[in-house]
Amino acid sequence: MKHIDALQAVVTADLSDREPTAEELDAIEAELPVITAEVELLDVVIMTLDRPVSELCERRIRRARRRVLAARRELSNRAADLSTSGVGA
Repeated sequence: MKHIDALQAVVTADLSDREPTAEELDAIEAELPVITAEVELLDVVIMTLDRPVSELCERRIRRARRRVLAARRELSNRAADLSTSGVGA
């Protein structure tokens, strides 16, 4: 019996070995305020899991939710500005 060996190296690279592209890093950087606001909201919610929710906790949660919404709005507005900047040029 004759063995057949592969003559070529693996064609597809392992996706876990590659570095993020510049476009992916830019997208992460653009979304960083939203990510940070969501982490802060999660922290506030976690703080309230093991204790009764007081008025102060409710205010913290509302503030954190408003920060998330504001960050998302800002990101959406920037994306809309970028997509419409080429219109009419």
